Amino acid sequence: MASVTLRNIKKIYPITDEEKKERRKFKYKSKKKTEDVYKEPKANLQITDQGVVAVQEFNLEIADKEFVVLVGPSGCGKSTTLRMIAGLEGITEGELYVGDRLVNDVQPKDRDIAMVFQNYALYPHMTVYDNLGFALKLRKTPREELDRRVREAAEILDITEFLHRKPRALSGGQRQRVAIGRAIVRNPKVMLMDEPLSNLDAKLRNQMRAELIKLRERINTTFIYVTHDQVEAMTLGDRIVIMRDGFIQQIGTPQEVFYHPYNLFVAGFIGAPQMNFFDAKLIKVDGKYAVNLQDYVVVLSEDKQAALQANNVKEQEITLGIRPEHITVGDKGVKSVIDVHELMGSSVHLHLNARGKDVVAVIATMDMSEAEVAAMKAGVEISFDFGGHNCHVFSKETGINLEA
Repeated sequence: MASVTLRNIKKIYPITDEEKKERRKFKYKSKKKTEDVYKEPKANLQITDQGVVAVQEFNLEIADKEFVVLVGPSGCGKSTTLRMIAGLEGITEGELYVGDRLVNDVQPKDRDIAMVFQNYALYPHMTVYDNLGFALKLRKTPREELDRRVREAAEILDITEFLHRKPRALSGGQRQRVAIGRAIVRNPKVMLMDEPLSNLDAKLRNQMRAELIKLRERINTTFIYVTHDQVEAMTLGDRIVIMRDGFIQQIGTPQEVFYHPYNLFVAGFIGAPQMNFFDAKLIKVDGKYAVNLQDYVVVLSEDKQAALQANNVKEQEITLGIRPEHITVGDKGVKSVIDVHELMGSSVHLHLNARGKDVVAVIATMDMSEAEVAAMKAGVEISFDFGGHNCHVFSKETGINLEA
């Protein structure tokens, strides 16, 4: 088992001379020039004279046996980072260590790392047994040892009864178990997983998430997991690394990134439904910080008071963030009208119109009667409220949490 350290990692994909000419044309037309780095017109990738910058300034220390999840939207650089760790992509700049060993120039087969891909990558002409044991066979592992490790992996993943089947006779979830089993038979120092559940339906994804949690408890290895699904990130990871446009936005536990998002991007990305954002004011009432939203004033909680005072935050225009789960409805608060009513069983999702601003509220129905739930229908005037401990205040200029 081993720790993984990434220091100032950068990945640049070279571009052709023809592409350079096109980008020079765009360079001189662009009004947004910043240190010779330019935004691709239809993407968020950065372009330099060296090429397309996919990952930059990536610094991360992953402890031995830790489960770290890289999460972010498509194109943010998370899979590229994983492939650099695996050795499938070269590192343009920076240092990558597995344990105390610098592995920048070490071949993938010599890094003692196993990788599980999104598309399973099973050999269709081989049985499950042969798929599981193929890497061990290439290493000329003794037959008895190979058989023992294959059967141990099959037992852990509950696929023993499928050992003599071929992949085409298995369901998607069973194939994914085989793909994971093929990785764990090698007893790797580090296990890499690149969106392994994205091809499964919702029910199977939930089941496989639970299986991965159990698997993590049974095998002592370091996990690095890539996904665009924030639910997977929140349920699986010891820590989450949130990425955007090749940069790390925040590193923290699931609780930290949910309750203390560093900036607007993290706040909007983590949580479903997405956090509500409002134009508001941060003011002081009797010496205490408060938020003013459409003339409704809420004094912030003591912990937020302390954080803002420590940062010497002044009264200012802000972006106020409130999660849908933290909104209550009734006669008190910001006046609004119900636009859409979505009954989700244990909760009802209300889309409210507050002076032209769309607001989503998630209201638990556990303590409500059927008549009370039915009364929250489109067109009904209602007010929404929120607690001072559930407010997130972000700088209007930088988008950074003023408590950070």
